[in-house]
Amino acid sequence: MVMKYDSLKRHAVGYAFISPWLLGLIVFTAGPFVVSIYLSFTRYDIVSPPVWVGLANYHKLLTADPLFWKSLWITLKYALVAVPVGIVSGVGLALLLNLDIRGIGVYRTMFYVPSIVPVVATSVIFVWLLNPQIGLVNGLLRWFGVVGPAWLMDTKWAFWSLVFMSLWGVGGSMIIYLAGLKDIPSTLHEAAIIDGANAWQRTWHVTLPMLTPVIFFNLIMGVIGAFQYFTQAYVMTLGGPEDSTHFYALYLFNRAWRYLDMGYASAMAWILFVIVMAFTILIFRTHKRWVHYGG
Repeated sequence: MVMKYDSLKRHAVGYAFISPWLLGLIVFTAGPFVVSIYLSFTRYDIVSPPVWVGLANYHKLLTADPLFWKSLWITLKYALVAVPVGIVSGVGLALLLNLDIRGIGVYRTMFYVPSIVPVVATSVIFVWLLNPQIGLVNGLLRWFGVVGPAWLMDTKWAFWSLVFMSLWGVGGSMIIYLAGLKDIPSTLHEAAIIDGANAWQRTWHVTLPMLTPVIFFNLIMGVIGAFQYFTQAYVMTLGGPEDSTHFYALYLFNRAWRYLDMGYASAMAWILFVIVMAFTILIFRTHKRWVHYGG
């Protein structure tokens, strides 16, 4: 009985220490998560009580809201383009920064620092860099006799400008890939050298297969992040020009806080949740075919 009391006391002390976090989780995450399920079936504008409308919000989204489909396609296209480009760039950069050369620590720091700059600050900087008249990018292009596009003001270039900007923070994933490279046993490379493999063959048949668990992790996180892409589009374009950068999360935000259509926004949030879960499950279903675990 005494042992049971001591065990209970230890657990109570542990729960007391984590109670602020548990309270925050219930109030600010789990609570709104559950309430949003109910709100998605209502018409609710914050100032008046929610009115039950059943599946009306979902029906309108799927059948009578062209901006819903357009924003979903823009977000999907961003995920299909920016995530693979980010993975390839991150792995390539990590391979370069894994070389044993003089001053490598300085180079690693230089490529990592941009990823810790606040997103809003980065967005404001890129608004200036991509300014068609006084921006640095078009200024450099003029040096080579090239007339640069309007970038964020051009419907053809605005989306690709945001994809280009996504490479600015590739140093964050680069650090993770670099840690994965350091974890690859040197004996594998030594055995490959003995077998006569050159540098390219060692990279393709040893390094990349052993790095696939890290690539898998970054792929999952990248897809989830891409479907929640919001801050850059909000700060830099507000969804324009002509809705060419009207991402799903931006449309959801506008519905919730600009038009106070919380019921409709909750329905959008749950559709987004289902889509992200579907993509995550799909990636997990395929990972056994290409992810190699050393053990």
